[in-house]
Formats: sequence, C-alpha cells, structure tokens
Amino acid sequence: MLKGKHIVLGITGGIAAYKSVMLLRLLVKAGAEVQIVITPAGKEFITPVTLSALSGKPVISEFFTANTGEWHSHVDIGLWADAMVIAPATASSIAKMANGVADNMLITTYLSAKAPVFLAPAMDLDMMAHPSTQRNIATLRSYGNHIIEPAEGELASHLVGKGRMAEPQEIFNTLARYFAAKEGSLRGRKVLITAGPTYERIDPVRFIGNFSTGKMGYAIADEAAARGADVTIVSGPVAVRPSDSEAVKVVSVESAREMLTATQERVADADIVILAAAVADYAPAHPADHKIKREKSADAPTIELVKNPDIARTLGAEKRDNQIFVGFALETDDADANGRAKLVAKNLDMIVVNSLADAGAGFGTDTNVVTIIDAATGSARRFPLKSKRAVAADILDAVESAQSAGKQ
Repeated sequence: MLKGKHIVLGITGGIAAYKSVMLLRLLVKAGAEVQIVITPAGKEFITPVTLSALSGKPVISEFFTANTGEWHSHVDIGLWADAMVIAPATASSIAKMANGVADNMLITTYLSAKAPVFLAPAMDLDMMAHPSTQRNIATLRSYGNHIIEPAEGELASHLVGKGRMAEPQEIFNTLARYFAAKEGSLRGRKVLITAGPTYERIDPVRFIGNFSTGKMGYAIADEAAARGADVTIVSGPVAVRPSDSEAVKVVSVESAREMLTATQERVADADIVILAAAVADYAPAHPADHKIKREKSADAPTIELVKNPDIARTLGAEKRDNQIFVGFALETDDADANGRAKLVAKNLDMIVVNSLADAGAGFGTDTNVVTIIDAATGSARRFPLKSKRAVAADILDAVESAQSAGKQ
C-alpha cells in the first residue's frame, strides 16, 4: 500500500521521539520514500545522523543549511508529500498547528501541506487532559487532520493513559489503511462475512450460545468497506453495528441453521468469504414452544442435543477456484496444529488462529492476537497484540497478497 509513496515524517521534541525511528524503519521497509522534518527540540532526543542513515535523505530542520546557505522550501516539501505524519506531536507543536504559529520548519511545512496529515500526540497525561490541549486537538480534527491515539487495550495503556504516543506499528497500519481505502484495493470485489454468535433456543426465553460479541467480524467488514469492497455480513445477535451502515449490508440471523442458509444464498456471488462467526456446535433437538417451568418438575430437565451443521466445512466443499475462503479457529491448546487441521478439513485458503491463552485475545475484547496460516505456502505468521481493526487490516492484506499471487 505504501510502496512509492512520499511521506513527510515530522518529529517534535518529546521523549517518544525514539519511537519515530521504528516508524521510519517500517515506512522504508514498505517501500515509501521518507523525508524527515525535525524541530530543533526534536534533535535533543534523536540525532539527524541516525534518521538520515535510515531514510537515505538529509534531515531538514532549519530554513537554511548552515554551511551552504541552501534554502529549504517548505512549500515544495508540502506539495511533494502524499501524506504527512507528525509523531510524536507534542502539546506545544499541536498548539502551534492549531493556531498557525509558524516559527519553525516543521510547522511551516504543515501549513503548506496539501496532503492528508496524521498526528500522534505524545505528552504527559495531565497535559493531554488539559482543556486547552483538548481544544487544540478538536480544532485540528475540524481541519480534517487524522489524530492517531493508542489502540484500546494495548499493553499498559491503563497505566500511562491516552497521553502515550500510539505504537509505530499502529501508526503505520493507519497510514496503510488510508491508502488502501483511497486506492480502493478491493474495489469491485464482493466480500461475504459471518460474525457474532448463534443462539440455539431451548425455549422462548433460554438458549445455548457463547460469548462472541461480533467485534472481530464487524472490524473486518469495516476494513473491507474502507477498501472499496461490496460487503455483506451475515450476523448473529450482536450489539455492534458497521461504522458505515450504507457501505455494509447486514443480514441478521439467530441460529446456526439460519446462518448457513443465509450464507449459502449469497456465497455464489462472493469473491472473498470470511467465516468469523462463533457458531454453536450443538442445538437442542426439541426446543419447547413455551417457557419451561422449574416448579413443574422436581428434577432439572434433560436437554437432548444434536450437532449443528459445520458452516465452514459445508461451504468449503462447494468453493470455486476463483474464490478465497478464510476461516477462524479459537483454541485453548495446540492452536497451530488444530488450526492447520481445520484448514485442510474445511478446504480453506487460510485460517486465522487465536488462543484464549493469550492475554487480550478472544471474545469481548477490543484487541486480538492472531496467527494467519496460509494453505498455499504452509506459512504461519504470528502478529502481536493489536486492535481488532488493525487485525482486520492484517487479514485483508493477507487476502490481497493471495490474490496477487494468482488466486484471482
């Protein structure tokens, strides 16, 4: 997504400036051309020599080069950029940007930029919470700037609060998602997703189900829609909704059999099928049509269970060569081995494996830790703890790579 893109990376004088080196590495590795613009205070935290060595370009800090008197045109830099990222963005620099105080090269470049601007605030929690800082951030949002804050649930976020700068990988992912959406990398593709739990009725007021909230499936739907796809999500009972209700069509179901039917009706038209729902394995054989009364019997009722259809296996058996199928496997032990077995048994192209043994993964969280196993290559790539939207981006990146490799 970032190959060949022109990125201006602005660095201000905050302790988090060391993280900008990691962000720079990610951008360069992705094929972006990066121009560093650093404030004088920023040079107190990270040396221009380090940044220049990594970016392959001289670092710009002043309007004139000290030895030669060469003029650095902030206008030209602003026009050159496809995106400008300021990380860290201190309270002082945010205030200057919000109020047009052009007293250094970075702020003048910001004011001249025609490209989208992304800011990763970094400061003390009390400074971040101060009304003046919040007002300045709100002003920058109103200008159309993108504010990147730490993903909910990231490690130690409860200790250091929102004043902490977002992690370099999260900033990088935000940029990648922006360009993916702008370029419509999935434009013209039809994506079918299942999400949430299924409820298997015991009687009109009780059911067998699980703790799935649908957050992962809906994050994938939002990400696919942002990339220009035509998205349909077949959803069990959940409280979440798509970010853009016009871009994502929701088909609501309750039971596993209803989910299978709704998915079968739509799967033939789909280019990409992502089976993220947590489908109940069993259902009551004879659900009552009235509430079962406890006082009617001295003993607890016996509920006979029958197996629900395996939606992934059923659909996988009918998969066409030009379709990509992605499954999910939530495991408690032997996650990799169990994931690989399901990958083969259900005729999937890839499977996303996560484990309840990983902190921050599983049902109800805003984060996930996943391993994506590819059937064609046999490779297994494990990702660190991320927001579910960032995980969704990783999954769709893997799907797009499979498409590029010839799975059209």
